[in-house]
Amino acid sequence: MAKRTPLYNKHLELHARMTEFAGFEMPLEYSGIIDEHLNVRNNVGIFDVSHMGDIIVQGKDTEKFLDYFLPTKFSSLQEKQAKYSSYLNEQGIMLDDTIVYKVNNEKALLIPNASTATMIYNWIVEKSKNFNIKIIDRTLLYSSIAVQGPKSVNVMKKITDYDYTKMGSFTFDFISLKDIETRDDDFLPYNKIMVSRTGYTGEDGFELIFSNEYAEDIWDILMREGKEFNLKPAGLGARDTLRMEKGMLLSGQDFHMDKSPIEASISWIIDWDHDFIGKEALLKIKDNYQKIFRGFIMIDNGIPRHGYKIYKNGNEVGYITSGTMSPVLKKGIGLGYIDKNLKIGDTVEISIREKLLKANVCKPKILR
Repeated sequence: MAKRTPLYNKHLELHARMTEFAGFEMPLEYSGIIDEHLNVRNNVGIFDVSHMGDIIVQGKDTEKFLDYFLPTKFSSLQEKQAKYSSYLNEQGIMLDDTIVYKVNNEKALLIPNASTATMIYNWIVEKSKNFNIKIIDRTLLYSSIAVQGPKSVNVMKKITDYDYTKMGSFTFDFISLKDIETRDDDFLPYNKIMVSRTGYTGEDGFELIFSNEYAEDIWDILMREGKEFNLKPAGLGARDTLRMEKGMLLSGQDFHMDKSPIEASISWIIDWDHDFIGKEALLKIKDNYQKIFRGFIMIDNGIPRHGYKIYKNGNEVGYITSGTMSPVLKKGIGLGYIDKNLKIGDTVEISIREKLLKANVCKPKILR
């Protein structure tokens, strides 16, 4: 039986169409995927992302361990800075992607994807045996709401007394809410929730993390205070189309324990000046990989889908991993892997319903 987030009843009240995703019963859409998508691009939307993992690492060896555990150099981050990264095995292959949040040198939060949270927790435990740290799994105890869109900061200003000019992209803070008093635990301070300027839509936005008991009240406050900014709830459908336009990887679909960060076009997460799990393998992959992650914008009418093959001059050169009709561009778009020798701007053909339809190769970030 699928698990339910603490906001399950709120989704039912709003007549959301529900679906099972990563072992959770989640809202697919409320008012419609296109409507929700465009509202996030133009106004502000909120997403229930309580299904994501929440793993705390704390102790005097936190910095030492995370430098070893991640390809991103944790020790180079400032306090209250976050960074996109990934978990690698010894072969340099991504087990999952993640955001790591540095509270200080002795405390951090890792956010794995819902479908891999248990596996990643076990991987952390296994690799941390020789380090003086404590691993705390809060996945089923913490909820999270993403507030996304160009008007998201207006909403946050209404529910908190905080100067958001101090919070840049991929930074965070612990902030009090105007109308809710929250208890503390070994990560969240008394009367504060965690607010980060991060998201999975490519828009300005925030992700709020807090104990489950406050989920419904915080959702209600956001819905009420966001009305004047045309805030609407958005589901997994819009979350997927939004991230595709911005070229963001989906774990389990754009990679599934079969790609390195180099092949997935996120080699910028790798800090080569430290030793980490998978580094030796990555140094070999660096000069020997064959395909690279790219975006595709259809020239002909058609929508590329997962698994569709890509051709150049009659030769198969790659495959699509994600695809949709872009609500903003009003064209079919796709993400996938092609021969690394093909260049941005090249024209390829994608096999769609037994027809070869033209598309342009672009960077994964399709919508600028």
